[in-house]
Amino acid sequence: MRGRRKPPAAPLPQRDGIDAVRVRLPEDPGRVWATVGEHLVDRFGGAIGAGRVAGMLDAGRFVGADGVAVRGSEPYAAGRYLWFHRDFAAEEPVPFPVGVVYRDERIVVADKPHFLATMPRGRHITETAVARLRRELELPALQPAHRLDRLTAGLVLFVVRPEDRGAYQVLFRDRRVRKEYEAVAPYDPSVALPRTVRSRIVKERGVLAAREEPGEANSESRVELVEHRGGVGRYRLLPATGRTHQLRVHMNALGLPIVHDPLYPVVVEEGAADDFSRPLQLLARVLEFTDPVGGEPRRFASGLRLSAWPEG
Repeated sequence: MRGRRKPPAAPLPQRDGIDAVRVRLPEDPGRVWATVGEHLVDRFGGAIGAGRVAGMLDAGRFVGADGVAVRGSEPYAAGRYLWFHRDFAAEEPVPFPVGVVYRDERIVVADKPHFLATMPRGRHITETAVARLRRELELPALQPAHRLDRLTAGLVLFVVRPEDRGAYQVLFRDRRVRKEYEAVAPYDPSVALPRTVRSRIVKERGVLAAREEPGEANSESRVELVEHRGGVGRYRLLPATGRTHQLRVHMNALGLPIVHDPLYPVVVEEGAADDFSRPLQLLARVLEFTDPVGGEPRRFASGLRLSAWPEG
């Protein structure tokens, strides 16, 4: 079977660091759609209303590969590509900057603040690290090589050139990146550390918290106590795997829930997670790997600190 041809480049520039949406008109053997407008109303009308789709067409917001606005009355042509920009809902700004730890022609290593998503998802679109960095660094092709939880701060590796992204993603997929995290959590002298925690973690779509289940372990974390002061400890966490919420789940299982965690041990209302005065005390402190393109050893350390750790 002959592969589908590569789509043409988007004729629309990014808006607020977000790419235009690409639409490919599907095959229509039953000749359901006589015009482009009929298809677009069927495709998007259920989500945003037929009148709004018609208004977008009238305003020239759908364009073809040549950048020319598409009229709703144009004959339907299967396989044609169209582009448009979504309307973004207002987002609460995250009042912390995205730091840049390192930048060259291939990669950007950023210090992501607490509460900022790595990439667009759900209700977080323009208030994401990738959208901000694209705007601030004027790098429209920038993409993350991995993800860091929205509530977790620290190092995220971004790739400048699309052709290099796969090589860096493979590093994370194949666990060839040494990751070191720091956490502030209660100090309990009865918990023997250091230790390696292994368990089976399950995260269901639509359920906020992950859970541990009996069965073969699919997660592994090394937990070390660095120091303790005033009833809290500063911990070094070394994940060998990357399950969702893994470090938070494992610390909670030890009876050492991370300070200001809105999910473990008790799930609180989702809105409370955006109390900017109570950031989750978890920081991606170190990334270390051999560069897959240049072959050189790389080691990066975050410049951020956890606010709940008492001053000495």
